[in-house]
Amino acid sequence: MQRRHFLKLGALGAAGTLAADFRLRADTPPAPAEHAPRPSDGKAHHFSFGKRQFLLDGKPFQIMSGEMHPIRIPPVYWRQRIRMAKAMGLNTVSLYLMWNAYESEPGVFDMTSGARDFVRFIRLCAEEGMWVYLRPGPFVAAEWDFGGLPPYLLRDPTIVVRTKDDARYMAAVRRYFDHVAPRIAPLMVANGGPILMLQIENEYASYGRDLGYLEALRQLWLERGIEGPFSISDGLSQIQSTRTYLPGAALGLDGDTDFDAAQAIAGDHPVWMGEGYPGWLSDWGDPGFQQDSFEPTLKQLLATGRSFNLYVVHGGSNFGLTSSGGSRMDGSGFSSVTTSYDYAAPINEHGAPTPAYHRFRELIAQHLQRRLPEVPATPPIAGFDPVVAKPVASLWDLLPSPRQVHQPRSNEELFGQNQGMVLYRKRVRGRRLQLTGVHDYATVFADGSYLDYVSRIDKPGLHTAGSFALDGQERTLDLLIDSFGHIGSAQQRGDRKGLVGEALLDGQALLDWDVYSLPVDDMLVRRVRNAPAPSAPDRPGLFFRAEVVRDAEADAYVDMSAWRKGYLWVNGHLLGRYWNLGPQQRLYCPAPWWRRGVNEILVLDFHRTGGAPVGGATSLHD
Repeated sequence: MQRRHFLKLGALGAAGTLAADFRLRADTPPAPAEHAPRPSDGKAHHFSFGKRQFLLDGKPFQIMSGEMHPIRIPPVYWRQRIRMAKAMGLNTVSLYLMWNAYESEPGVFDMTSGARDFVRFIRLCAEEGMWVYLRPGPFVAAEWDFGGLPPYLLRDPTIVVRTKDDARYMAAVRRYFDHVAPRIAPLMVANGGPILMLQIENEYASYGRDLGYLEALRQLWLERGIEGPFSISDGLSQIQSTRTYLPGAALGLDGDTDFDAAQAIAGDHPVWMGEGYPGWLSDWGDPGFQQDSFEPTLKQLLATGRSFNLYVVHGGSNFGLTSSGGSRMDGSGFSSVTTSYDYAAPINEHGAPTPAYHRFRELIAQHLQRRLPEVPATPPIAGFDPVVAKPVASLWDLLPSPRQVHQPRSNEELFGQNQGMVLYRKRVRGRRLQLTGVHDYATVFADGSYLDYVSRIDKPGLHTAGSFALDGQERTLDLLIDSFGHIGSAQQRGDRKGLVGEALLDGQALLDWDVYSLPVDDMLVRRVRNAPAPSAPDRPGLFFRAEVVRDAEADAYVDMSAWRKGYLWVNGHLLGRYWNLGPQQRLYCPAPWWRRGVNEILVLDFHRTGGAPVGGATSLHD
């Protein structure tokens, strides 16, 4: 998202009920209420644009939408999150489809397993009496890795994304649409499904000026039987500057409320708040989590009958390696979104209502002048006593065979590796090492001795200069580079990982490296479980293991405040990144990833060499 304005709100956890009782009721469709919309009645409906308003079956319809992303939510909780949105008074669920979650390699698609089964999620929305606003990309931003574009595109150093003029990019888009369109066509409102409207791209005016690109995307949908209606979503000033309003589409404003100025662009087509921000994202190194209020804007929207979409009503989690990087418009000022996507949203990461949820619910109930459904039960959550994780393996004992390269290049180009780690190794003799283009965090060693680190993220207290003193003796130089997510903000053209600049020794470029691919994947976990004890226990780059015994089927937050920086797994599930830089110190682990009895916690820390406690908590922060 290209956020132009936002307001702040707080978050508060809520107690849950027994897991078995929660799941029984969460999986049971409710009896339909007379006053509820009926997207599940199996009948074709007609959603269209009237004069400056939306029409449903020929009558004025106010979209009151809340965004959530099924890929960020454990499927067992999908129905509860949808019901939470409905109980707040909303009538629509908005969702992105993250292209790279469904196509891992060119032509390798998975749209049915686990949280990828967006068709099931959309059908659940219909069962719960909720309409759907679908935003399938190809680009979505969303603080998601590479804005949803597949990182395999970055393996070609000359490709240009988000343009109709690069045949390689457009061929990939067509392949994606070919797989998505047949799944969503039966779900469109005209075919008896819940999808009212489909967004074309996302915030394109923050990236380019070619209206023809948006027109080409719309034509691709039409050719595949998706006839709309269509919407775009962008900032008012951006679309005024670039003149990229797509004729005939609804115009969604992102954070802006100057509807009169937007109406001058859209003519008599509907103008609505495509994204209104009841909360905000958190980056590593922020001083704290956002605490905001959206109430004045919501009151204005309700009073004027203006359609809106809350981004987000529930954020969920950036599990694994899915969170994005960010930057300024010129690509400088790299940042990275935390593992949590709590977003200070009305429904928090764990699925509990916040104080803002209840305030919004009251305002919407007054607007509708009717009683809303009861607020659903919150999934149970329980902490656990701290346990000490102890060293069990060393990354340095798990190195694969290297690849010899003349000049450093990115992970994507060298190995087809999207994220994770890469090791650059070379024998050197000199006194001053200077690194440029480290994407994104490097720990540096000479003959196995740790020298220092360099961070692409520039926050107070971090080492960002990339300058290292050597002793002039011949040494084996190791640059262990870890990555954050690819920049996913709208203006970014490409963000490759690894050493994408130079390593200079006493001013001379170092050439001819041994480079080791070290992806953070399931294979790495299996190798750690079979690894010998660390051969160099004092060298940073160690894996640590602990066992936690649990007797409750409940969510938990894993407290990593005693650790430095690295990755965390629970029973083989990669929760994501942790970093003592903050503000996040606890990572959410849903109940389905825990076991009754003994649970394995695995940690890779880039700095610690001694064990430390891992604790259990019941909230993201105190």
